[in-house]
Amino acid sequence: MDAVVALYEAQPFWLWLAIGCLFLAIEAASGTEWLLWPAVSAGVVAVVTLLASGLGLPVELALFAGLTLATTLASRRLIKRINPTDPDINDRAARLVGETAEVTQAFVEGRGRVFVSGSEWSAVIDGDGPAVGENVRVESVDGSRLKVTS
Repeated sequence: MDAVVALYEAQPFWLWLAIGCLFLAIEAASGTEWLLWPAVSAGVVAVVTLLASGLGLPVELALFAGLTLATTLASRRLIKRINPTDPDINDRAARLVGETAEVTQAFVEGRGRVFVSGSEWSAVIDGDGPAVGENVRVESVDGSRLKVTS
């Protein structure tokens, strides 16, 4: 811990840059979009500490927290304004609505299995289901089960 404190006291720029790179690496590995804005905020704080040395850790932490909150909220609003019909990138099930799926297991009493978006899902259909290999459209998602139509 002393090494981190010594690094911060000598060069806070490098510590903030490392934090930003760590957040960015985790974001790139997970693709959740949740750590992108903290990574950018840490990078901005790094540049601010380079240009205005001697701010102190409390001011830098407050700046980081404020920037993270502001950029995250602004990005959510911007994304919803630009593309209001697009579901949350993290909600995989909601993105399936409207997609075409292929029947992989015949429907019996309205229940079967379909393949869509790279994986197989349990599905329900009203009435007689199509044969294996035919296509259906995803109408809605209920937990881990898709409601499909012919």
